[in-house]
Amino acid sequence: MRDIHYAGVYWPGRKESAEECARRAETFFRLLSQCDPIYTRWFEQANSLKKALQLQFEPNHETFLRFFKSRKYNEGEFGFSFSAWTGHKEDGHGGAVLLSCGSDVVPPPNSCLLDLPYAGPEEDRVLTAPVLPAVMRAMILAWEPDWGGVISHAYQDMRDEPAGHPRTGWLMYLSRPRGEVPPLPSPVRVEPVEDKGALIILTPERFSVDNPAHVALADQVRSLLDRAGLLKDFSASSPAIH
Repeated sequence: MRDIHYAGVYWPGRKESAEECARRAETFFRLLSQCDPIYTRWFEQANSLKKALQLQFEPNHETFLRFFKSRKYNEGEFGFSFSAWTGHKEDGHGGAVLLSCGSDVVPPPNSCLLDLPYAGPEEDRVLTAPVLPAVMRAMILAWEPDWGGVISHAYQDMRDEPAGHPRTGWLMYLSRPRGEVPPLPSPVRVEPVEDKGALIILTPERFSVDNPAHVALADQVRSLLDRAGLLKDFSASSPAIH
């Protein structure tokens, strides 16, 4: 089974202005650009490849402020919605960002999602334990989410985890307000992300649903985190995270 992963972070209702979201977006894209060369060029998305390749932009504060103040990306009470891609014409060699931020409606749509490469040398470079924690840190430090992770689509299809609850991934992030991460079995590693929360890395090698040991480990870690009360759905009731 082909195991494709994506990185994502999610946070509860947090009303923020175009200025605030532009500042966070600039931080995210700056930190992400340090993770791998594929994240140094960005294009707005369009209805055709030819047009999209004409929409390269500089991911700085001024650009994002202009985007978020435009009708195209301003969703009113639902905040701001924006998408961009790396300009790779070959399927699976680059990635795309889908961002929703600045909303305090319930249930909140706030999230930052990154499609990860699944082909070519880009996949071999990015889908590694050294690079993906840096990708997650870029997301966490910029957006200060409630939870997130590097998620396997195949594992999600196998387990069908409840909507709104933190999902089980190769990497999992849980914010500090959720509580303290309990002791977890080897080879799981837990790293602090400054004072924001904890990043859990299930395996040093790439997680795969074709490996029964990986699936069993993911199930065990989820059970332990759930038993510790860290996987509740706080989306409708959590205070804003600053």
